[in-house]
Amino acid sequence: MTHSAQRIDVHQHVVPPFYRDELARAGIADAGGRALPDWSPESALELMDLLGIATAILSVSTPGTGFLTDPDSAAHLARRLNGHSAALAAEHPGRFGYFATLPMPDTAASATEAARALDGLRADGVTLLANSQGGYLGAEGQDELWRALDDRGAVVFVHPAELPAPPVDGIPAFAADFLLDTTRAAYLLVRNGIPRAYPNIRFILGHAGGFVPYASHRMAVALAHDTGRSPLDILDDFRGFYFDTALSSSPAALPTLLAFARPGHILFGSDWPFAPAPAGQYFANGLDTHADATTLAAVHRTAAEALFPRLAAAPPPPAPARPVPVRLRRAAQRAAARMVFRLVQPGPG
Repeated sequence: MTHSAQRIDVHQHVVPPFYRDELARAGIADAGGRALPDWSPESALELMDLLGIATAILSVSTPGTGFLTDPDSAAHLARRLNGHSAALAAEHPGRFGYFATLPMPDTAASATEAARALDGLRADGVTLLANSQGGYLGAEGQDELWRALDDRGAVVFVHPAELPAPPVDGIPAFAADFLLDTTRAAYLLVRNGIPRAYPNIRFILGHAGGFVPYASHRMAVALAHDTGRSPLDILDDFRGFYFDTALSSSPAALPTLLAFARPGHILFGSDWPFAPAPAGQYFANGLDTHADATTLAAVHRTAAEALFPRLAAAPPPPAPARPVPVRLRRAAQRAAARMVFRLVQPGPG
């Protein structure tokens, strides 16, 4: 990929200082087994320059507001986070958008905050964790939220959280549990008919949908037995999701995703800053190496433009002018990352 590719990144996180302080007061210093990373608008823009990202749609990662047991405190924090993200997008037009944080599992408060953020704060969509305090998306009692989102044709970014189960020593949640968490939410959404009941909602599943593409036919058979529905209809529901490539465009995972997802339903994701720059480069190189030009054009930009028309209505912002030493250093970083990617691929034997 050239530096002028102008990707749209739908899986990039924001970690405001006041949010880090709130987590610290609750004794939380990591998310999914990773220490909370440093974040600033300047460091985000540097990463975007390195990966050729024109626009990043920012979101708050797990635990969101779910670590707060008082509903009013959770709603207040969600409003504060969304105000911060809206201001950041306004200060950097064309570079940042955001998915609004909702105070789940309080569905009534979440519906109210979704309406406020989407109608008044120009949010590009909302973030929903696959589970909040053990309650999964798609469970009973969430219809008020689904109606609010469906009425607005909202984009919902589904991000994994830690499983509502004891962790296993030696297995950090981000490495395996996150994938299961997303898969559980997708399964329950399809089982309980949420995509069909609320067809105007567009769901993006983070990290290529967890295990969804790989296990889709197995899950469809199980759901057909459980519900009496046709496996083909169930597979069609799973294929109706959108998927991002964050940490997922490897030579093993990407072919399955490309074979399963509908055309135009795969979006670029970096997972920065929880995934450090070398990881972002590694998986970006996997995408560039194993996808054809037509697919790349869709993943890099046009699929996201279809979901976020404001990005299609204006040309991508020009790449910032950088001093020659900085441009040379970035070019060297990208060349080194491509070499590392080639070196670590398994051989044919």
